[in-house]
Amino acid sequence: MGELLAEPKMEALKAGLVKESRHLKLNFNELKSGGFIKQTQRDLFTARLRCPGGRLTAEQLRKAAELAEKHGRGEVHITVRQSVEIPYVNYRDFDALNAELRSIGWSVASCGARVRVPTACAGCSYNPNGLMETQKVCQEVDRRFFGQATGHHKFKVSFSGCPIDCFRTREMDLGFQGTLDPGLEETHCNGCGLCVKSCEEGALVLKDGLPVRDADKCNWCGDCVKVCPVDAMVARRRGWLARVGGKHGKHPLYAYEVAAFLHDDQLYSLMERTLSWYETNGSGRERIGATIARLGLGKYLSEVVRSLGVETIDSPLARRKFKAGGNLYD
Repeated sequence: MGELLAEPKMEALKAGLVKESRHLKLNFNELKSGGFIKQTQRDLFTARLRCPGGRLTAEQLRKAAELAEKHGRGEVHITVRQSVEIPYVNYRDFDALNAELRSIGWSVASCGARVRVPTACAGCSYNPNGLMETQKVCQEVDRRFFGQATGHHKFKVSFSGCPIDCFRTREMDLGFQGTLDPGLEETHCNGCGLCVKSCEEGALVLKDGLPVRDADKCNWCGDCVKVCPVDAMVARRRGWLARVGGKHGKHPLYAYEVAAFLHDDQLYSLMERTLSWYETNGSGRERIGATIARLGLGKYLSEVVRSLGVETIDSPLARRKFKAGGNLYD
């Protein structure tokens, strides 16, 4: 019975918003693209502020509180993507709010079919689990790509500093995760076996008193390096694992792992080429994951990843070690 009542209520709400849009002579979709999201309450919007990586200065936090008290109802909303939102802003206050944000070098975020503000964990600046510096590349991606139109749909990017993947790179249009490729200095090893015990993937075994790694099982988490008491396990290289085609929502998709051990400059190049490929090959309002599903992952790998000359992950077998368990429906 509740579902039967909900549909007419939603239709009435949509009709009311259309009527209000015409009355105010405002395009709510364009305003949303500019960071002002229409609320159900008449004349009121939520202002989404630009917070790449979730990192704000104390001055920005004070300004958000000031704006919420002056133009809203004295409250803010922290979104799942690290943005600060000020609800209950009257459309007549947009110019004043924007001017106050500009006074401290801040701005609203974008919505719609654009590159969204990237998200990131703390990285290795003060997080002991961090393998790569997420905040630096997140800020640079925001500087280079924020607000770029895709021609099709939203485009979300995130950065996780290690394979714990707190920032869900598997669920992003393009995600980057820090990784570490371990190696062994045999002359330092005392055969204690701590690295073997720490490896949750079962990728290490002791043979003749030395740890031997199965590369097909290793997911480059670096735990063996962290626990080694004699520095026998070392980092041969660090870099970004790149994933493409993920999303959450009503019909979530897990992304494909497509490249390993990218350095920062390669990361920016991959994103630039991926956006160009999506704009050219996407259809209608499909996300890039749907484009890849329609055209095949091989086309994306051939036209974007391999052409960069990076270490490409191009087989289901190579991606198997990153698979998740759970309710897979088959």
